[in-house]
Amino acid sequence: MSFFGANTATTTAAAPAEKDIEVPEPPSDSISSLAFSPAADYLAVGSWDNNVRLYEVGAGGQTQGKAMYGHQGPVLSVCWNKEGNKVISGGADNAARMFDITNGQSQQVAQHDAPVKVVKWIETPQGGILATGSWDKTVKYWDMRSPTPVATVQLPERCYSMDVQYPLMVVATAERHIQIFNLTNPNTAYKTIISPLKWQTRVVSCFTSSASSGFAVGSVEGRVAIQYVEEKDSSNNFSFKCHRKDQTPNAKDQSLVYAVNDISFHPVHGTFSTCGSDGTIHFWDKDARTRLKTFEAAPGPISATTFNRNGTIFAYAVSYDWSKGHSGMTPGHPNKLMLHACKDDEVKRRPKK
Repeated sequence: MSFFGANTATTTAAAPAEKDIEVPEPPSDSISSLAFSPAADYLAVGSWDNNVRLYEVGAGGQTQGKAMYGHQGPVLSVCWNKEGNKVISGGADNAARMFDITNGQSQQVAQHDAPVKVVKWIETPQGGILATGSWDKTVKYWDMRSPTPVATVQLPERCYSMDVQYPLMVVATAERHIQIFNLTNPNTAYKTIISPLKWQTRVVSCFTSSASSGFAVGSVEGRVAIQYVEEKDSSNNFSFKCHRKDQTPNAKDQSLVYAVNDISFHPVHGTFSTCGSDGTIHFWDKDARTRLKTFEAAPGPISATTFNRNGTIFAYAVSYDWSKGHSGMTPGHPNKLMLHACKDDEVKRRPKK
């Protein structure tokens, strides 16, 4: 069920290996979400054009469209199950859908009273569970075999972002609430805090391969906070400014402030990326508190990012993110899906200062 027609030649960028590779035939509208399979280099891409597309990424970065399925409204989130044979997506049609890559069939697996902003797969000792976070102010857990949720958790506000690193789940809502769950007791929040950042939360992302559990928070005001779950680690909490520009060159006023749209942690090294409405991407090391890499600015906002399962490929989307409202949606605004081959020195931790 390839959406490129069987005769589409696989394209490779003829450019030098240093250049990031542009994926041919991207979605026709802004890209909301990206997720690599945990089993192979398959990339799921959710878009405001109501569709989820699946691409296979070859060893040289060449890509091939493999499948596509639709929602009845914009797709806001995508994830995979642990085996990497099913893609789950959440949409503005108040539903989550599951696509089986073995047979090309999709079916609805979750229902909310408002758009499903985030879908996350939770691998528990008892088996896989789907968590869906919605603007109806709930998180629901589903075991996929039943049309009714296993449990429903009331949130203080609409769900804006959510991430899982078992047994940690972090849910960020409107009005800057952040709820922290220990998934061994999934029905009640372990802790509820107000975001350490003063402005609206855009994204939360859990640490990978870290000695202590915690998460990063990104806000619309060009700032990221590193937050540890336990009180004993709280001396390591800090926040920093990023995704800002000077109003006039060399003025060092940093007065142009952009939203942080996504934060992705490297699966092996625990370093992380931030991307923003300013069209830039940075790699950071939270422990050495240092910036590892800055990408050349893209011709539009970076709306979503993700690493593949072993952290050798970094995918990012250049798409309009509505950060400047309707007036920013100019004709011919770039809509690109890009792949970057990660080098060790960009993603490896630095020795602590």
